[in-house]
Amino acid sequence: MSDLPRKAVTRTAKLAALPLGFAGRTALGLGKRIGGRPAELIATELQQRTAEQLFATLGQLKGGAMKLGQALSVFESALPEQIAGPYRAALTKLQEAAPPMPVKTVHAALAERLGEDWRDLFEEFDDRPAAAASIGQVHRAVWHDGRRVAVKVQYPGAGEALLSDLTQLGRFARLLGPLVPGMDIKPLISELRDRVSEELDYGLEARAQSAHAQEFAGDPDVVVPAVVHQSDQVLVTEWMEGLPLSEVITEGTQEQRDRAGQLLARFLFSGAARTGLLHADPHPGNFRLLTGDDPDGPPEKWRLGVLDFGTVDRLPQGLPAEIGTALRLTLDGRAEAVHELLREEGFVKPEIELDPGAVLDYLLPIIEPAQVAEFTFTRGWMRAQATRIADPRSPAYQLARRLNLPPSYLLIHRVTMSTIGVLCQLGATVRLREEMEAWVPGFAAAGGGAAEEESRETPA
Repeated sequence: MSDLPRKAVTRTAKLAALPLGFAGRTALGLGKRIGGRPAELIATELQQRTAEQLFATLGQLKGGAMKLGQALSVFESALPEQIAGPYRAALTKLQEAAPPMPVKTVHAALAERLGEDWRDLFEEFDDRPAAAASIGQVHRAVWHDGRRVAVKVQYPGAGEALLSDLTQLGRFARLLGPLVPGMDIKPLISELRDRVSEELDYGLEARAQSAHAQEFAGDPDVVVPAVVHQSDQVLVTEWMEGLPLSEVITEGTQEQRDRAGQLLARFLFSGAARTGLLHADPHPGNFRLLTGDDPDGPPEKWRLGVLDFGTVDRLPQGLPAEIGTALRLTLDGRAEAVHELLREEGFVKPEIELDPGAVLDYLLPIIEPAQVAEFTFTRGWMRAQATRIADPRSPAYQLARRLNLPPSYLLIHRVTMSTIGVLCQLGATVRLREEMEAWVPGFAAAGGGAAEEESRETPA
């Protein structure tokens, strides 16, 4: 493949072909049904072909299109199983793979950004990309001081493509909607467009990664590679070997899944408290499990390696104390206090009247993982939550339509839901309440309240 398609007309044509292809497949399916083929079989074929076209297009375009695909991929746990099956392979594939830039394009970019003598900075440089992301690709190399490093090179034209894609994809939100029942895709695309432009600035990313690397240096649970060098659109960090989280999701034992899930939850809550920054791109491609000198050793000694700090939420005081307070009040059954706090924070607009008891009934199933000492996250549980909120006949659906998400909570909400999605993909049993009590301000302040002590396992 040539380098990143940059001309708006080319990218728009590829994206515009998606709804046309979907319509054509629907017509084909109707013809097969008239011919007597079973409706369920035809539906599965249509879903599979739609998935293949959709994610092949997103992967080829990289930029904002691939970024949207990565954002959607963590929500596949919410899909009904008969739909999730055909999509799952394409979704997972998109998390770590995309067609590479030609070697000459990579060399030209490095010469422009590091200088014509860029090769002097490296003892070795592998022209084959080790990984591809939404706006750049990563190469293995050896720095001039002998350290093994990862060199992230931004795709030429990535900035223009990133913003153009997200604008264009907003026009096709209806096509993408069925991938995530109960979620309005347009606000997701709008949020992505507003936020991911920060990813284009590798200086911001270098500072965020350095802050995490320094804070977690020597940590027994979390590892963040140090930044070695940064210049315009090139970022060099220490190389980190490890087992991709996606492999644990597909092939891991239950013990391995549980350890990965616990570490992921620990990083979600402790990272913001310890660095004042919230890692805001928690898809499986950004995590590795470090097994130490003994790859077959006990998972309880594994550590979580964290990559890609291009998108972070800046929270100098850590997660807002109002989140922990609201969760604790909900667990303690204090409906009036929960309603009042949500109104103060802007989740309930002044002109909206809600029954505090109904708000409590809406929230309790969602925060079920925080009610018990251990909770087993499953795709079945997440699908149940999505279905409850997406069903127009459900009281939860009616109430959700009247709630508001304040802009300051957009990334926090996305990160939380995305992390829960990954935990459900893992099927991990996690001591979530323990992490929240340790790291979320306000959550442990009022004592145990209504929280139960037994473990809970949800239906798969």
